[in-house]
Amino acid sequence: MPKFPCLPYLVCFIAFGLEAGVSQDQPAQAASQPQVKVNVLNVCTPSAEEQKEIASALSRIPKQPLFGNDFEVSRGRSTLEEMPSTFLQPGKSAHVAGEPSVASYVRIRREFSVQALFASVQYSFSDDGQNMVETLVLHVRDPKDLIQVSLEDSASSVTSPEAMLTANSPASRIRLERFGKSSVALARCTASGDQPAPDQSAYEPLLRTASDVLTNYRGVLGVRSIVPDELAKVHASSGSKAAAPKSKTANSVPRKQ
Repeated sequence: MPKFPCLPYLVCFIAFGLEAGVSQDQPAQAASQPQVKVNVLNVCTPSAEEQKEIASALSRIPKQPLFGNDFEVSRGRSTLEEMPSTFLQPGKSAHVAGEPSVASYVRIRREFSVQALFASVQYSFSDDGQNMVETLVLHVRDPKDLIQVSLEDSASSVTSPEAMLTANSPASRIRLERFGKSSVALARCTASGDQPAPDQSAYEPLLRTASDVLTNYRGVLGVRSIVPDELAKVHASSGSKAAAPKSKTANSVPRKQ
């Protein structure tokens, strides 16, 4: 006879109790864990409904905006240590490097003076030595569904900022930020690896409209004169050799902020 005949049953009972306790705690722990929802944007081939939203937003951007007296022009340099994580793939002219990138940038901001859909517009131009990127963002005055509209285009550093702005580079990306919903986006997509470039002929009217908006606001915001002058001041302050605004082989290039 064992000295403690009930010990094996006691151990089994305790083990069963612990297992039952763990199984009861797991649902509670799983419920307490925050859920992460990931939305991957279909930027190459948006749906018909998303195309309608993009077309509607672009059509409501004023062609002859009335601005208030207040405005803002800022300039500076920014160092990017890491490439930001994004579900929007870089365009064909984008350059992703493994080393820190230093960009010179200029921003222009104006307020709309009338009670229209949009309250303000901000234009930014950045140059990181590899790519020049300009972005136009219009902020909605009373966001209920739409929050802001963003248009972007880019060019490599083989040209100068003056040449890029004069050439009226076409828009390469359209993005709508929505309240309580995922964003809607359309971008020019190229071949990737073994995958051929998608047929985007159906979206060309939207990209053409976005390009017209960019061209128009380059004029109304005076970016063709403001941006080169402000970039020259940035280069002069940093001691860059690309300080001369008349140079057509400028080594400086912008990057999206």
